[in-house]
Amino acid sequence: RHLSGPADFRKKLVGTKVLDVVRRGKFLWLPLDSGVSALVGHLGMSGQMLIRTPDYPADNLNRVTIEFETSKGKPLELRFVDQRIFGSLAIDDLVQTRDGGSGGFSAGKNRSKPWQNLIPVSAAHIARDPLDDAFDQDAVVSKMRTKKSGIKRVILDQNLVSGIGNIYADESLWLAKLHFDRSADGISKAKLTELMEISKQVLAAAVKQGGTSFDEQYKNVNGESGYFSQQLYAYGQTDRPCARCQTPIRRQAWANRGSHFCPRCQRPS
Repeated sequence: RHLSGPADFRKKLVGTKVLDVVRRGKFLWLPLDSGVSALVGHLGMSGQMLIRTPDYPADNLNRVTIEFETSKGKPLELRFVDQRIFGSLAIDDLVQTRDGGSGGFSAGKNRSKPWQNLIPVSAAHIARDPLDDAFDQDAVVSKMRTKKSGIKRVILDQNLVSGIGNIYADESLWLAKLHFDRSADGISKAKLTELMEISKQVLAAAVKQGGTSFDEQYKNVNGESGYFSQQLYAYGQTDRPCARCQTPIRRQAWANRGSHFCPRCQRPS
C-alpha cells in the first residue's frame, strides 16, 4: 500500500517517465525517471495488472487506473484489478541490492542502466528466485541444509529463495520424490541441489505456458489465462492416480493451506 494516501501517490506519479520493468519473486516494479523511486506492484493472492486501451470495457473489481502513453504516443491504461484486495501499488524508494547484483529480471538486459543494481525498499528483503541469473544455488543449498523445518516450509521462505509458491512447491517436491514435511537438514546436498534444479524447470515451464490459471483471477497483462494447470502432477490432483505409481494422490492440511503428494513415492523419511 502507498501509506501516504492516494493524493500523494498521484502527485509522485503524474508526469513521470517509466524507464524499465523489473521483477523479483512476486514483486514487479517500474523504475521512474526520478532515478530514486519506482512504481511497485504486488499481486497478493488475486491481483492482476492489465494493459488496456482507453476504450476497453471496464474491468470488474478494478481498483486503480493509471493512464500513460507509449514512446510512440499511443494512449494506454494500466489497470490494477484485485478481488481480495491483498495486492498493492505504491511509489517506493530504490536502494542498492544487498549482494551488489541486479535488482531482478529486467525488460532490457543488454543495456547499461543506472537503476540496474537498485531494488525497492519493500522488496529488498526478498531473496532471488531460481530463474534469476544471479541466483547462487550453492549458497542457497548450504543454507537449506541448516534448516530443521520441513522442506516445503524452507523452499517457501522468501528470505531464502523466492518465486516458489504453494503450487510449484508441490510440483517440485513430487518430481524430486520428497515428502513436504521431511526435515531439510536431513536431506543430502545432492538431493537439495536436484530439488533446486527441478524447481527451475518447473518455474520455466510455467512461465512459458503463462502460469497456472484455475479461474478468472489468474491472467497475464493482456488478460489471457495460463495453461500450466494442464500439466500438474500433484497440486489439485487429490484422489487421482500418481503418474509414476498409480497410488492416489493425497491432500493434507498444512499451514492454513494444503500439501498434495503421493504417499508411496514421497515417503516422510
